[in-house]
Amino acid sequence: MQEPDNFEINRRELLIVGSAGVAATATPTIALSQASATATPMVAGAPVISRVSLNVNGKVREIELDARATLLDTLRERLHLTGTKKGCDHGQCGACTVHVNGRRVNSCLTLAVMHDGDAITTIEGVGAPDALHPMQAAFVEHDGYQCGYCTSGQIMSAVALLKEPCGPGDADVKEAMSGNICRCGAYPNIVTAIQQVRKSD
Repeated sequence: MQEPDNFEINRRELLIVGSAGVAATATPTIALSQASATATPMVAGAPVISRVSLNVNGKVREIELDARATLLDTLRERLHLTGTKKGCDHGQCGACTVHVNGRRVNSCLTLAVMHDGDAITTIEGVGAPDALHPMQAAFVEHDGYQCGYCTSGQIMSAVALLKEPCGPGDADVKEAMSGNICRCGAYPNIVTAIQQVRKSD
């Protein structure tokens, strides 16, 4: 390509042309940063509120709750059924075990909204002080607890075990109860209590 005749540019002109180009490209960026500084900051959306019907211990409870609420927190904080304990809150200890439609569930791992219309049983619905469930009575008789924190979850699992396929031996019971941890180490007494109820059924 042939250069145009008499094409000359001095240093001053070059700086003027270059500055104009920089300003042209920088203006949108500056405007955007200024707009961001004056804009209303983004905030997380309000929680989604859901209405659910929970049949808890034979009583239908209609409640509105945050869709993110676990069944455990709903039972304890909204329905004040504090017999269900919050242990690890990660589904590893079994202290929060309840029955949902007859099956044992770690209530810390499931959302309350998932159980709309379901039948939920907590330790409060298993027996009463003057009318203990046979499993509760066996735990008392055989000292199947020490500090007692895991006891409601242990009993809920043990009651569910009565209707589940499980071999006759102590080792079978231990395997079926392996999702429930007793940090005090009352396992032999827990197994003895469960076996007593199984044999009397």
